[in-house]
Amino acid sequence: MKLTDKIKTNDYYILWLKDAWPYLTGAILLSVFQIVTFAVTGNPWGVSAAFANWGAWIYEFAGGSVDKWYYFASEGAKNTLERGFLNDFASMRNVGIITGALFATLIASGFKFKKFKSSRQVLAAILGGLLMGYGARIAQGCNIGAFYSGISSLSLSGWVFGLFLFIGAMIGSKLLVKYFM
Repeated sequence: MKLTDKIKTNDYYILWLKDAWPYLTGAILLSVFQIVTFAVTGNPWGVSAAFANWGAWIYEFAGGSVDKWYYFASEGAKNTLERGFLNDFASMRNVGIITGALFATLIASGFKFKKFKSSRQVLAAILGGLLMGYGARIAQGCNIGAFYSGISSLSLSGWVFGLFLFIGAMIGSKLLVKYFM
């Protein structure tokens, strides 16, 4: 029996890496990570602000300047841009989430390229991503920052966001199935 076959049939591999974890385990881990993030950085967990910074760093690398842009005019945003990518907690956390998700998918043998069903599916993915990114920036936060961090810091706005997140997901699902599937 080959080593890879032994690993794939190992009970611990199946329990920890192959099978999906229970939702309760995920909720507890998310809560622990939220507490650690807040304790280490002094800020609640957020994702989308780092992506705005990534865009600014790329734009500045290409020769542009974001100094006069409203979003980057604040002292905090200027400090973040000056510190750079490697010294930005949010950027490092996002890189960790992306690489961790890829690693988990690869270990669980779940990575595969899928053929697009139609060009409408590609259009829906691009349009959805752009709208989500734009919405996260004008709302000053994504579902992690506004919903998860809001609720964990006992803010009423987190619960209001959650209600409208649910309503939006219902409407979006109906539109997705009707027009893009």
